[in-house]
Amino acid sequence: MEQFGRYYTNLLNQLFQIILNFFRSIFQAIAQLFVDAYAQIAKGFLEVSSNFTLLDWIMAFSVIIASTVFFGIIGYRLFKVLRKYVRFNKIEIEKENLIEEITALNQKTIELIEEKNKILAMKVSNLGISPNQTEEEQEENAQNELNLNTRFVKLNRVDEIYHREKEITIMKEEHMINLQSMVTKFINFAASKLHLYYDRKIISAFFSGLATSKTMILEGISGTGKTSLPYAMGKFFGNDASIIPVQPSWRDRAEMIGYLNEFTKKFNESDFLKAVYETTYREDINIIVLDEMNLARVEYYFAELLSLLEMPDADQWLIDVVSDTKPGDPEHLMNGKILIPQNVWFVGTANKDDSTFLITDKVYDRATPIEMNTKSNFIDAPETDHMTMSYEYLNQLFKIAIHDNGISKHSLDRLEKLDSFITENFKVTFGNRITKQIKMFVPVYVACGGTEVEALDYMVARKILRKFDSLNLPFMQQEVEELSKLITKLFGKAEFAECQSYLATIRKQF
Repeated sequence: MEQFGRYYTNLLNQLFQIILNFFRSIFQAIAQLFVDAYAQIAKGFLEVSSNFTLLDWIMAFSVIIASTVFFGIIGYRLFKVLRKYVRFNKIEIEKENLIEEITALNQKTIELIEEKNKILAMKVSNLGISPNQTEEEQEENAQNELNLNTRFVKLNRVDEIYHREKEITIMKEEHMINLQSMVTKFINFAASKLHLYYDRKIISAFFSGLATSKTMILEGISGTGKTSLPYAMGKFFGNDASIIPVQPSWRDRAEMIGYLNEFTKKFNESDFLKAVYETTYREDINIIVLDEMNLARVEYYFAELLSLLEMPDADQWLIDVVSDTKPGDPEHLMNGKILIPQNVWFVGTANKDDSTFLITDKVYDRATPIEMNTKSNFIDAPETDHMTMSYEYLNQLFKIAIHDNGISKHSLDRLEKLDSFITENFKVTFGNRITKQIKMFVPVYVACGGTEVEALDYMVARKILRKFDSLNLPFMQQEVEELSKLITKLFGKAEFAECQSYLATIRKQF
């Protein structure tokens, strides 16, 4: 045991000596680099300089000054890069801390909601009907008792409102008009009844967007009527649009649709889910607005719905709500899913400022974007009433427009040449999805009273050129100039104003 002790003591001494020698060698290397090396350089310079002539001294001082400036610049650049890196890390850390705080607050909110549901459940369980209660009180208590037997209070209330029967839409003969007349009628209705004024081009694009996609994005600066447009459309068709304010805390689909409270066994229904469910009882036009949709990351909470609406078979547009169906569940909840009917459109409004998130290409490619950056002038319109229209009639108008106003071969050839140039020089392509949307948007736009070239300009500017924002455009000045010249050559100097305006904005940044 005594021998092992001496051995272990010697071993520790050796280890400490190795570590000490390691750090000593590091300090010696640093000293040799910054002291000995510079001393040797200085000594060598003094020895050599004793034989310098005047010209030698002039050259020596010039080289020393140039070298000092050179290494000073390198040092300054390294310092700026290091400082920028430190600031970037600091910002990222602050973002992560903020996200963690928001997550903690969301969790606390869920816990408080669960606690509130628990208290409400205890209160409702003690409800009873006394002989002195009025009929209204008895009805209210009966409703509370009914609510105890279902997981979906709001959706069951919708069932009761519609008496579990689909509402039939009966159109008047004077409402059976074409798309161009409908655009005019809406503009006059909005101006005379709501004192809202819209440009014909915006309304034509809106109706064309309805024909192109079930999802639309109205974007632009604040105060240009992005939210009021779908609101006015709801009033025009006699079915108010459901406006759902998006919250910055939305991080997944549960925030938009709702979730099952495992403690109370009740489903926390969102207004969005109620609005979607109500459309299953209607045959007319339904619009659901996600107001300021980019206050949260759109692809986080809306991605599943975007993918569903892309499926060619509308019978597969099923929103998963719960894992199963139980007695007392809503009438149109099938195996825990709700089928999204085809008579509903989802319209998102988006501001472009520092308080919002960037909408990704995944969302833009699947939606129809409409840009609203200016307010329309006053319109002295005649008194115009709202109209009743079924989805089937409006959809038939879209089909007729697509059949009768297909894009001309000449325009398709020009569009193909434009696509080839953009693909080759900017690595951005139209793709099958965007090409399909263009072939649906343009004919309907023409049926609304616009021109084919104007519609092509509108779609190319918003579906293709918008993707240039992610490119390193300052290094592509020549390509941008050539693209502008090609557009003029293909479509004419006075045409494609939207695209030319966008390219002009880019050139100002060079």
